[in-house]
Amino acid sequence: MHATSEGPGPAPLAARLGRTLVVGAAGGALFAWLNLPLAWMLGAMVATTAVSLGGATLYVPGPMRSIMVAIIGVLLGASFTPEILEKAREWPLTIGCLLLYLGLLVGVLFLYFHRIVGLDPPTAYFSATPGGLSEMVITGAAMGADDRTIALIHTSRVLLVVLIIPLWYRFMTGVTPTPSAMGPSIGAIGLTDVAVLGACAVVGVVAGRLLRLPAYRLSGPLLASAVVHATGLNESAPPWEVVAVAQVVVGSAIGARFTGVPVRRVLGLMAAALVSTVLMLAATVSFALVLAPATGLDWRSIVLAYAPGGLAEMSLIALSLGIETAFVATHHVIRIGLIVVAAPLVFSRFRRPGGHA
Repeated sequence: MHATSEGPGPAPLAARLGRTLVVGAAGGALFAWLNLPLAWMLGAMVATTAVSLGGATLYVPGPMRSIMVAIIGVLLGASFTPEILEKAREWPLTIGCLLLYLGLLVGVLFLYFHRIVGLDPPTAYFSATPGGLSEMVITGAAMGADDRTIALIHTSRVLLVVLIIPLWYRFMTGVTPTPSAMGPSIGAIGLTDVAVLGACAVVGVVAGRLLRLPAYRLSGPLLASAVVHATGLNESAPPWEVVAVAQVVVGSAIGARFTGVPVRRVLGLMAAALVSTVLMLAATVSFALVLAPATGLDWRSIVLAYAPGGLAEMSLIALSLGIETAFVATHHVIRIGLIVVAAPLVFSRFRRPGGHA
């Protein structure tokens, strides 16, 4: 959806980037003024989506988004305090049920996209897998699916989930955002902390790629930061001003994905994604209400841990709402890992002679 090597040159791309960031920052500032949860990312996402659908050409380069995602990973890893190790013993049941949840969800959504929406089996299947957007687009295309449809449905899913969940928490459950949880001010962090956090980002990305971690640009820095913070080697988090910029870039990147796509097609696929999102959230809340009394965990934490948004987005929502971020992030890393590994294997199995795909 973005320019290729044969597309616009550096100057037009820089202009598009500048326009995108101005629109995203304006949206973030408005949402912050309204005291909405995850204001900078939600505001940027909504503003750039609206402007993209209005015909503007927006653009966020992949490397810029990757850097900001790494910063968010370090921030999320800072929530893995030494006390978290004590609480982790409460998580095996919810982690185990995650596999059942994903299997049920993919099955139901495949039938919906194929039988009701009318997508071909490969496109329906890889549109139904809740996780690993870029991986599902690439794998789906290799297996005969329409990669653009997959990308639009997954982007719409993330957009809708990230928009619905925090607003629902804010206005329906009484949970209020806690901006102080997003890190210290930039003037209050020492050079040693900056060096440690920077090392977590760089080493985390490199190690994550070598270890082939799911969403390694986020999960690698998250893991490195988690080790540093869980062992008590460092207690600082990235400055909230830097985190706000990262949120604007990540939110703007979501909205910019709709650039150049006909509005009618976007609205049609977004309508299909809305129905699928309602089905996902209904399943998510149902699992949370069943697991909460069995585990003693807050059902709202389980909803965020299972909600099929993005790893960065759902974890940031947990952080901004003061909900156990380490619990939520751990479940989403596992969710994405399961989807990325299992989805192609399952599809290959059922597309063989005698299979169903």
